[in-house]
Amino acid sequence: MAVMTIRNIDETIKARLRLRAAMHGRSMEDEARDILRSALSTELPQPHSLGQSIHDRFAALGGVDLLDLPREPAREPITFGE
Repeated sequence: MAVMTIRNIDETIKARLRLRAAMHGRSMEDEARDILRSALSTELPQPHSLGQSIHDRFAALGGVDLLDLPREPAREPITFGE
């Protein structure tokens, strides 16, 4: 098991942790361990691409059907002085 030290905890947070630990009948360390375990037990959501995020945000507004335009051939490269 790893050991972790947490410094500079606000006194109000420490007091709330002490009260919560007392309500559950355990030490502050055990209470903090339980809080971390429950907070980190769920899987992190997979990040979406920018396009997927935009789609998700505006999907409720309805879709737009765009015309399927044919692609044009690429232009010939410009030559300078040849």
